[in-house]
Order: sequence, then C-alpha cells, then structure tokens
Amino acid sequence: MTTMLSSNDILETIKMIQEENLDIRTITMGISLLDCIDSDIDKSCAKIYEKMMRTAQNHVKTGEEIEKRYGIPIINKRLSVTPIAMLAAAAKGSPVKFARTLQKVAEGTGVNYIGGYSALVHKGFSAGDRELIESIPEALAETTNVCSSVNVGSTRAGINMDAVKLMGQVILDSAKATANDHCFGAAKIVVFCNAVEDNPFMAGAFHGVGEPDVVLNVGVSGPGVVRAALAKMPDADISQVAEVIKRTAFKITRMGQLVGTEASKLLGVPFGIVDLSLAPTPAVGDSVAHILEEMGLESCGAYGTTAALAMLNDAVKKGGVMASSHVGGLSGAFIPVSEDAGMIDAVNAGSLGLEKLEAMTAVCSVGLDMVVVPGDTPADIISGIIADEAAIGMVNSKTTAVRVIPAIGMKEGDTLEFGGLFGSGPVMKINRFGNSKFISRGGRLPAPLQSLKN
Repeated sequence: MTTMLSSNDILETIKMIQEENLDIRTITMGISLLDCIDSDIDKSCAKIYEKMMRTAQNHVKTGEEIEKRYGIPIINKRLSVTPIAMLAAAAKGSPVKFARTLQKVAEGTGVNYIGGYSALVHKGFSAGDRELIESIPEALAETTNVCSSVNVGSTRAGINMDAVKLMGQVILDSAKATANDHCFGAAKIVVFCNAVEDNPFMAGAFHGVGEPDVVLNVGVSGPGVVRAALAKMPDADISQVAEVIKRTAFKITRMGQLVGTEASKLLGVPFGIVDLSLAPTPAVGDSVAHILEEMGLESCGAYGTTAALAMLNDAVKKGGVMASSHVGGLSGAFIPVSEDAGMIDAVNAGSLGLEKLEAMTAVCSVGLDMVVVPGDTPADIISGIIADEAAIGMVNSKTTAVRVIPAIGMKEGDTLEFGGLFGSGPVMKINRFGNSKFISRGGRLPAPLQSLKN
C-alpha cells in the first residue's frame, strides 16, 4: 500500500529537520564473523578484515547518498560484529589483536564506531570470555573507534556476580588507561542485563548469533520534535499529551523506515529493524529532560519525573510500532547525562542525582548512561551500581545497562569535557558506604520467579 504525502506533511518534516534537530542517529550494519573463526589468531584477523572491508566498503557512501537524496541528516554510520569473545575462544593469542583489526576496518571504511568487542557471560564464563573482558582496558586505550559491551545478567539466567565484580575493575582500569583522553575508554563500555542482538546504538551494539549474516538496523532520534509538539499544547491533559507523543513518534519512525528500506536496497543487505529510541544530544532543544520539563516539571528529577518518563516511553513505543513492522533494538527514551543538555542542567541544579536516575531507569529504555563519577570511586562501588541496575532489568524483564565514567583526578562538582555528541559530564555525587563484602561473595544471583514462563 502506498501512502500519499500531503504538502503539509513534507513541510512539517522539513521544519523538524531544520529547526527541531530531527535526524537519523545511526545506520548500523551488523556483520557476522562466525565464518572468520580460526585457531590461528592472525588468520582469523585477516579473515575479519577481508570480510568486513568487502561487506561494508559502501556503507558510509550509501548513507551520504541518502542524506543528499532526501535531505535527511544521518549522523553516524556504524558497524556491529559477532561478540569477539566467541572468536577469541578458538584462537591462541591476545584478543587485543582483534580490536586492532576492527580499528583498521573503521579507518578503512570511514565508519564512526564498531561495536562488538563483547562477551555474553550472564550465566558464566565460557572459553575466551574472561580473557577478552580482562583485555578491554588495553583494547580500548589502543583504539579510537572500537566499543565494548558485556552482558552480565538476564531475566532467565539471573546475574553473574563474578562478572559484575570484574566489570567494576575493568571500567576503572579503562578510565585510568585513557586518563589523558578524558577517560574516554570507560565511555566506550556498556554493561548490560538482557542485552538485545539487534541494537544499532553504541557503545552497546553487537551482532547477535540469531541475526542474518549481514543486516542493516536503523536508530532514529527526535527529542526536539517531541518537545516542540508539546510546546503547542500547554494546557492539554496527560491523555492528550500521550496522544501527541504517539503521533510524533509515528512520523519519526516512518522516516527511519524510509531510510532503512532505501539503504537496504542500495547496499543489497537485508533490512533488520528500526530502533525508535529518543536519543538526545548536547544541542539546545534536543533533550529528553526538556520533554519532561515541557510536561510541567520545574526541573528533571522533581517528583513526578519517573511517571512522566514512563508515559513518554510508552507513547513513543505505541506510536513507533504502528509505523514499522520491524521495531527492535532498545526502543524508548535514552537518559544519558552528558549527552543531554537538560540532564546536565538538572544535575548542576541539584534536582537530579544517581538515586533518582536509578528510579527512572525502571521505566526508560536502557539505564544509567554516560554518568560521570569521581575518579577515586572504588571498583566495588562501580560493581554495586552495575548490580543494582542489572537487578532492575532482571526483575522487570527489560534491558538495562550501565555506562559510567570514573573521572580520574576529578571530584564531585567538577566537569569532564568530552566534546561533540558526548558533550560534557558533571561529576556526580556517589554513596560511599562500603559494599565490598557483598560484591566479593561472587556466585550467581538467582533468576526471579517470572523467569519460569514455559
């Protein structure tokens, strides 16, 4: 069925792009590396380089062509790959060699980031997992465009507390290894519970084993568009607000569907999903926090924030799922601190702290994202933050994640500057009461009763 666009629809979309920061945040090509497994790590790396360069050679060019053809900004062109721990399991040698190969591919193809320096350890460590995880600080310090993720829990399996403890130290070590580069290594690590296989967003993207050999996933954005729509109805009740958000999410997602379908056709690659997450940026007017404030909150973090975010997330999903037959990834509202101008303002104003952020993650699409903590934060406290967030995901059968950056040499109240889409992160106050005995117990936190769904 063909949908006719009126001139008003076209003009409205142009306005969204020019004045309200509407864009396609990413087109991410997922590439399976299962056929690149080899016991000789150098041969495996050579196979990876050859396959990825051959498969993704036109990825960036195609994105740019679509931008010109339709006038739609596509901010990032990215790749995701099979979790590298699976290849490391078969090969002898340091997994860092795989990271260096991925970096060469990034430079050769011109993509912004490659995700998949990853391990899935929610039920325990298999061959290659621990070695890869322990290599993450070195791998991310040596590369610019490689991102890492580790899945430590799921609703079905429970939480691997040994992995939780290990990741607290890995994040701290990654920040220290990149202390001269804004501690950026830690910003390229995501720790998941209930990780999904088709996420197009970094730093957590990887290409799941249930995916096709090659697939194209699209991540849309548009917090500014939603806020602008709400600004036109200051006296509407909550039901009317939800309806406007649904309609706006529909329009945003249709644009993502168009770009995904077109890119799929030009690249000769199957179209996977549209991730309809509202992904903010530091740009003025492109903030999820400002959407919540447009609903009537003085500052993000005020009582009522969690309820407003729950409604926003639900309305975005309801509107988006009507616009595409294949919605996936994370799909909802991201609440990263450093990447969202309104979140930064709320932290600086004192209305938003880690505890309120944690409550908000129970209803948003992901979790504690781009949160900067003091540089002297102990690894066990970072592990505790991960454990709490994983528990929210496990019990609520949703994806949750932690991307926390220890700002080496900085204390609460300082600001860590990243620049670009990553913005700047205020160093947040943490609870310093000890938890090391709990974290050191190890073992597996049992899965909740709702895991027994068969």
